[in-house]
Amino acid sequence: MTEKKKNKSNHNQIATQKIALRGLLVAVAMVLSWVEAQIPAFFAVPGIKLGLTNLVVLAALYCLSERDAVLINLLRILLVGFTFGNLFSLLYSIVGGLLSGLTMILMKRFGRFAITAVSVAGGIMHNVGQILVAMVVLETKSLLYYLPVLWISGIAAGLVIGLLSKEVVRRLPSL
Repeated sequence: MTEKKKNKSNHNQIATQKIALRGLLVAVAMVLSWVEAQIPAFFAVPGIKLGLTNLVVLAALYCLSERDAVLINLLRILLVGFTFGNLFSLLYSIVGGLLSGLTMILMKRFGRFAITAVSVAGGIMHNVGQILVAMVVLETKSLLYYLPVLWISGIAAGLVIGLLSKEVVRRLPSL
C-alpha cells in the first residue's frame, strides 16, 4: 500500500471513530436526560436538577471540539424535547443549554479555569437562561428572587458534575 493510501485510510478510520463517538455521546446524553427526569425534584424546589447531561457536553468540549459540544448538546435538547417534552420545556432547555454552552466554551478558551469551574459556571448560566425564559413567558420580573436559590444549586451541581467530568475526560482518550 502506498503512503498516500495509508494516510487516506487512517484519515477515514479516524473520521469514522469521531462520528461513532459523537453518536454515542448524543445517545448517552439522551439516556442521562431520561434518568434525570426520573429523579424527584430536590427539596421539592422546582427547577433544581443535577445537570447530568453536562457530563457529555464537557466531555465533548474537552475531548472533541467546541463545535461538537454545541452540536451534541443541541441534538440532545431537540431529541429529548420532541420525545419527552413539550414546546415550553424545549424553549427552556434551548436557552439554558446555549447560554451554558457559550459560557463553558468562553471559559475553556480563556484557559485559566479548571473543568470543575467551567462546569459550575455552566450550571449557573443554565439556570440564568431558564429564569430569563420564565420571565418572558410569564411576563414578570418577580422571578429574579429565585435566582439565588438556583445559583446555589447550580454551584453544588456544577461541582459534582465537574468532578465527574474531570474523571470522564481523563479516561475518554484511552477508549
